[in-house]
Amino acid sequence: LVSDCRAMASLFDNRAVLICITPSFHPPHGSYLYSSDLSTRSDAIAGIRYLRLKGWKRIAVITSVDATGQDAEKNITEIARFPENKDISLVANVRFNPTDVSVSAQIETIKAAAPQALIAWSVGTPIATVFRGLQDAGLDIPVATSPGNEVYREMEQFAAFLPKQLYFFTSPWPARGDPRVTLPPEVVERQREFFRVFEKAGLKPDQGSNEGWQPAMLVTAALRKLGTAATAAQIQDYFQHLKGFAGVSGLYDF
Repeated sequence: LVSDCRAMASLFDNRAVLICITPSFHPPHGSYLYSSDLSTRSDAIAGIRYLRLKGWKRIAVITSVDATGQDAEKNITEIARFPENKDISLVANVRFNPTDVSVSAQIETIKAAAPQALIAWSVGTPIATVFRGLQDAGLDIPVATSPGNEVYREMEQFAAFLPKQLYFFTSPWPARGDPRVTLPPEVVERQREFFRVFEKAGLKPDQGSNEGWQPAMLVTAALRKLGTAATAAQIQDYFQHLKGFAGVSGLYDF
């Protein structure tokens, strides 16, 4: 969780390398802190561009008031002001508490703004509250959400009230074999390895699998190169000079 990463970050102070298993954590440049997968900001840049190119330019936003939602709201409002997004209007921007059992008031505000699409950013049970609220209000518009909700068990539990048009702002790992997505050959091979390992174990990987897999591969590569007695400074130097490292989500270039 983002709040956990922020709490731990101040304790490290360049004494150890910390890789947070979340893309919503944005470490200072040059620090010993890292985050997993593509950043949520990068996801949002691509996702908002996608909405715009689909012709959905009146966009509403609902975010949870926790660290995850605050990060998303900041990213979305800043990206909406990019010159390329000059035709986009954020027609509603509402928040809710993750412990709320209803967001009916927020949904009514969104409905009154007549958006063409909605960005709903939270994960787990709170996003289910939003999806239920949309269904109860009869608001049937395209909905985009966090990659943190790319979880099979979660989607199966929410199946009865999922939006009919649901999009994830995500890195390209789920697009395995999709001819519309062109990836470097070495990334394709890493994806094949990733899926092969999970299939052998009788499991279907989801976003949590992806976010945990790549840090493990990076740390393993560092220890193979430097030895298991490597210091934090040595591992940090290895990462900072690492270029073209093929991962499940793309090429890593620090």
